[in-house]
Amino acid sequence: MNLIEEDLRLYEKEANGELKAEVTFSPVSDSVWALDHTYVNPAYRGQGLAQQLVEAAVAKARREGKQIIPSCSYAKAQFERVPEYADIWYK
Repeated sequence: MNLIEEDLRLYEKEANGELKAEVTFSPVSDSVWALDHTYVNPAYRGQGLAQQLVEAAVAKARREGKQIIPSCSYAKAQFERVPEYADIWYK
């Protein structure tokens, strides 16, 4: 996955500029982000892209010393499923 990293967004685009997948955050406080949106273009669903996006978001949060509130349903399900995310899950 060739992610493009912006301040509060990670995404991947096709060569033609079409959005392939993205995850976005909203700041809750100086140390907490809400992971509020994951999207995968229907043409690319079922390939594990959303899971890779959440993994990348977790890695970014760890690098930046943030905790995450997984407010989108997909992210919340991933956080419930993956015990390694417990250290950054803000409850």
